[in-house]
Amino acid sequence: MPLRPAAVAGSWYPGRKDALAREVEAYLETAGEPRVSGRLVALISPHAGLRYSGAVAAHGYSLLQGQRDLTAVLVGPPHRVAFDGCAVHAKGAFETPLGNAAIDEELAEALLDRAAGVVDEPSVHRAEHSLEMQLPFLQHLVPGLRIVPVLMGSQTRREVDALAERLAQVLRGRQALLVASSDLSHYHPAPVANALDAKVVGDVERLDAEGLMSRLEGEPGHACGGGPMVAVMKAARELGAGRASILRYADSGDAGERDKSRVVGYLSAALLAG
Repeated sequence: MPLRPAAVAGSWYPGRKDALAREVEAYLETAGEPRVSGRLVALISPHAGLRYSGAVAAHGYSLLQGQRDLTAVLVGPPHRVAFDGCAVHAKGAFETPLGNAAIDEELAEALLDRAAGVVDEPSVHRAEHSLEMQLPFLQHLVPGLRIVPVLMGSQTRREVDALAERLAQVLRGRQALLVASSDLSHYHPAPVANALDAKVVGDVERLDAEGLMSRLEGEPGHACGGGPMVAVMKAARELGAGRASILRYADSGDAGERDKSRVVGYLSAALLAG
């Protein structure tokens, strides 16, 4: 079975199991008890280094406490390889210091559709961090976790709609969680970044996938994983989500070196049914 080795362990997050578990648990304790109701269909979660975005991501992942035997379908952007379509890592497992996260190969195979541009292409996943950064929380919280890793290439409207349709078709009736991996604006002074990010946060809060897609087409710099966010929002609606809860927004200046001159925005949101 192909194993995708950890690409950013020891740099973007601790490389030792005990240190990583302690850091994840500390963020979860700070986030506190979840305060949402309804069935969790999807999460939007950041993917920066853990010391910067972990405190935000914890607010979403705290909703998974007590869950087990869950498949998480992870949809994120590539940062190192340019391509069109959607690349699934359809077999094997992803390695982190917490162990190997097995791929749900049956679900991954069902998701593939060459006509829709959803193909099995593990090579583009090798050095990518956007999905790997979701694993410390997922592995720490969910015994029996399985994953389906999906990277979106050009994130065009056509690509977004095709993936959203495939996700809705394949996940209907299954116990699975959608996760859109995205940071928001990059490297603006905090007041500028916060104003830009507020527009995206508003679209998410209204569950307005079309509005967000139009915003991203006009200014892609609003979010590096904007396409994954829209695809997950659209699929989540088809799977019963009728509302969104904004769990936490912050920027990189709220953590790390607390530099507010050039920040990255982070959002944790839950898409809920019922």
